[in-house]
Amino acid sequence: MGLGLEIALIVAAAVVFGVVGFIIGGLHRRRVAEAKIGSANQEAARIVGDALAQAESKKKEAILEAKDAIHKERTAVENELRERRTEIQKQERRIMQREESLDKKSDNLEKKEEILNGKIKAADARLEEVETIKRSQFEMLEKISNYTKEQAKEYLLKSLEDELTTEKAHKILEYEQKLRDESENMAREVVSTAIQRCAADQVAEATVSVVALPNDEMKGRIIGREGRNIRTLETITGVDLIIDDTPEAITLSCFDPVRREIARVTLEKLISDGRIHPTRIEEMHEKATKEVEHAIKQAGDRAVLDAGVNGIHPELVKILGRLKYRTSYGQNVLNHSLEVSYLAGLMAAEIGADVKQAKRAGLLHDIG
Repeated sequence: MGLGLEIALIVAAAVVFGVVGFIIGGLHRRRVAEAKIGSANQEAARIVGDALAQAESKKKEAILEAKDAIHKERTAVENELRERRTEIQKQERRIMQREESLDKKSDNLEKKEEILNGKIKAADARLEEVETIKRSQFEMLEKISNYTKEQAKEYLLKSLEDELTTEKAHKILEYEQKLRDESENMAREVVSTAIQRCAADQVAEATVSVVALPNDEMKGRIIGREGRNIRTLETITGVDLIIDDTPEAITLSCFDPVRREIARVTLEKLISDGRIHPTRIEEMHEKATKEVEHAIKQAGDRAVLDAGVNGIHPELVKILGRLKYRTSYGQNVLNHSLEVSYLAGLMAAEIGADVKQAKRAGLLHDIG
C-alpha cells in the first residue's frame, strides 16, 4: 500500500513536471518566435530604407540626366539656329551680289544703247554736213564761174578760212570733251585702285544690346521688389530694360550707344556679383562708367596709331574713341573712319597730294 502510493506520487509528480516543462517550452518557443519577428521587422525596415535611399538617388540621377539632355538639346537647337542664320545671311549676300550684278549689266546695256544712239546721231549729222558741203561747193562753183582770177582767189581763201574756223571750234569742243572723259576715267581708276588696295571687313552691328542671363530667375532679381531695382537701373543708366518672354536674356534699348554699353557692363557686373540692390547698382554703374571711358580712350589711341596720324588733341582722340560704339547704315563708324582715312591716303598718293593731311581729314571726317 505504501509502495503503490509512492509510485502514484512519482507518476503524478512526473506528470506535473511534464506539464510544467511543456508550458515552459511553449513560452520559450514563443519568446524565440517574437524575437525572430522583431529582427525580421528591423530587417524589413532596413531594406525599405535602403530601397527608398536608392530610389531617391536614382531620382536625382534621372533629374540630372534629364537636365543634361535638355541642355544638350538646347545647345544643339541653338547651334542649328546659328547655322541656319549663317546660311540665310550667305544666301542674302549672294542674292544682293546677283542683284548688283544685274544692275551693273542693266547700266552697261543702257550706256551701250546711249553710245549707239550717239553714234547714229553723229552719223546722221555727218551725212547732213556732207550734203551741206556738197551744196555749198556747187554754189561756190556757180559763183566762181562768173568771178575774175583775183575775185575767185579771194573767195576761196575766205571760204577756206571760214571752214577752218568752224573746224577749229569743233576740234576744241572735241578735245574738251575728250579731256573731261579722260579726267573722269582717271578719277575712277584712282578710286578703284584705292578700293582694291583697301580690303576691310564690314560688320553690321545691332542698335540694341542683349545681356545673357544664367537663368530666368535672374529676371525677377533684376526687377526687384515692386520693381525698385529695374527703376534704379533705368534712372541711373538712362537706358530702357526690355524684359519679355525671351529665355535667359534681357534687351537694352537706348539711342546713345555709349550709355547702352555702360548699362550692359553694369548689368553683367551685377549678375556676376549676385548682389542686386539700389546701392550696389550705383557702385557697379560707377565702375562700368570708368571701364567704358578707359575703353573709349584706348579705342581712340588705337585708331590714331592705326591711321598713322599724329598731333591730334586728346579731346578729339576721346571723341574718336566714342565712335567705336556708333553705327551708321549698319557699319561701325570708327571702322568706317579708319577706312576713309586709308582710302584718302591711297588716293592722295595716286594724285601726288599730301598723304598725311588726307589721312587726317579722312579719320576726322565723321566727327563734325
